[in-house]
Amino acid sequence: MKSRYFLFLLILGFCLALGEFTTYAAKKPNVVLVITDDQGYGDLSCHGNPVLKTPHLDKLHSESVRLTDYHVAPTCSPTRAALITGHWTNRTGVWHTIMGRSMLRANEVTIGTILGNGGYHTGMFGKWHLGDNYPYRPEDRGFQEVLRHGGGGVGQTPDFWDNAYFDGAYFHNGKAVPAKGFCTDVFFDYAKRFITKVKDSDKPFFVYLCTNAPHGPMHAPEKFAKPYAKQGVNVANFLGMIANIDDNVGRMRAFLQKEGLAENTIFIFTTDNGTSSGSNIHNNGMRGRKGSEYDGGHRVPFFIHWPKGGLNKGKDVDTITSYVDIVPTLINYCQVPSPKGVKFDGVNIRPLIEGKAKNWPDRILITDSQRVRDPIKWRKSSVMTDQWRLVNGKELYDINADPGQKKDIAAANPTVVKRLTKFYDAWWEEIVPTFGKPTAIYLGADAPLANPVTLTCHDWIADGSTPWNQRHIRNAEKKPSNTGFWAVDVKRAGEYTVELRRWPKEADASIGASMKAGADVPGVTPFRAVPGKAFAAVKAHLKLGGQELTLPVKPGDKSVTFKLKLKPGRDELWGKFTDAKGVPMGAFYAYVTKLK
Repeated sequence: MKSRYFLFLLILGFCLALGEFTTYAAKKPNVVLVITDDQGYGDLSCHGNPVLKTPHLDKLHSESVRLTDYHVAPTCSPTRAALITGHWTNRTGVWHTIMGRSMLRANEVTIGTILGNGGYHTGMFGKWHLGDNYPYRPEDRGFQEVLRHGGGGVGQTPDFWDNAYFDGAYFHNGKAVPAKGFCTDVFFDYAKRFITKVKDSDKPFFVYLCTNAPHGPMHAPEKFAKPYAKQGVNVANFLGMIANIDDNVGRMRAFLQKEGLAENTIFIFTTDNGTSSGSNIHNNGMRGRKGSEYDGGHRVPFFIHWPKGGLNKGKDVDTITSYVDIVPTLINYCQVPSPKGVKFDGVNIRPLIEGKAKNWPDRILITDSQRVRDPIKWRKSSVMTDQWRLVNGKELYDINADPGQKKDIAAANPTVVKRLTKFYDAWWEEIVPTFGKPTAIYLGADAPLANPVTLTCHDWIADGSTPWNQRHIRNAEKKPSNTGFWAVDVKRAGEYTVELRRWPKEADASIGASMKAGADVPGVTPFRAVPGKAFAAVKAHLKLGGQELTLPVKPGDKSVTFKLKLKPGRDELWGKFTDAKGVPMGAFYAYVTKLK
């Protein structure tokens, strides 16, 4: 009898221990990834900035593992595409920030999908800049809760009309909702609301928190910009936005601590490219800034903090790393399955982060800045190793001896140039087949909030630049370069309407109307504070589905609607207005609806 009782206690103890182990094992780390916009390596006081004060980020820096030779793309969308897919950005279809080249290919698998499939609650807040229509929106790419602005920044053409950093409206799970306060504060606030909602679940959470700040136009809450007033309005508000980000990071970390979540949360802080406006104050000795192929354009901060994982003591990792490494690394840390059939361009750098790497290879990494309609070989490129930078296929720098990239030593090192050139040539040959078709906007897709579709001139494909912000709309630009087409993919045959507009629906203004200047906000003149010029349109023109159609524009018309039948397949959608002299102006907005 005693032996049976003892056996019962033994089995009970084993079961309880197993249950405790299972519960412990199930407590995967939460992840909060904060990425800011246009903040460079030198735009932090912990990196030696003599003017800017960032006490909360400095504290995070002191308690984190820091990747000191971490590289991204020199501009916004390309960095974000590679960061969330683990693929070279040119492979993903994202090599520009406008012209339809900022939409992440539908076949790409994001970290939102990977972690969501692995049992995580996923939320995205702030700047997406990888597509504003199905299937490119964050809510289509694995993020279950979303609050974002449109396009690449507040006040750009895909954004809600007249947004200007303060108040306005943002897209919450696909629908515009009003918001009060400064944009960065709003995005951090929504992230906290999301965490509060899911924190008591048995599932961990992933927060992808992407500020549009300190991207221009330069607006900051006055109390944050005031200490830097001597720098002039532009730089003062740039630094003020960073100071506000710093304050929000501090309050977010305090919130996680108060909620008992800090210990098992991987907290990452990074940025998307080099500084846009801070290089004259402090650039950490680097050459170049945002958009540059030199290190100042793409070497950025990366802090990772995780107390439970032992990543809470300040330590530098000087080995070269890249944005394509982050997805495979998070898969490892979060213990989730890697997506089937996906081969990452990056590697799991956890051994480097934890100081356990043995025989780490002398990696070759590449970054470039295309910002053209179609990629050009060697354009604004850097082929990088721990020691070398081959720039534009011609210049060679020893980055350890010459961190400012002042002395080109290509002629003296032909063997190094040959090795790096050979790697780049193979890399280019592998990815060039993916350039063939521009990413197309789906029309008539059978998916939530996918019909109707709102098209804006931000995504025009054109030979020149396109009108990407709302000031361009107000200026009624009529240059030939400011007409273009949308690459579209008709998903279902049937009858469609295409409604062409000069002003978006929420502006509720006629095609030919002028528009009063909108309200000012702290900082520089906002896009909306420019008066809207009148344009005396008399005709509207549509080219789609092999048809070229023209309808009159009557006085007071807010839009002109065409009805036509479409077959499935890829196509080009052209829309424009002309005045009595035949002068064209693009239809900056088009609303396409598949009729039932």
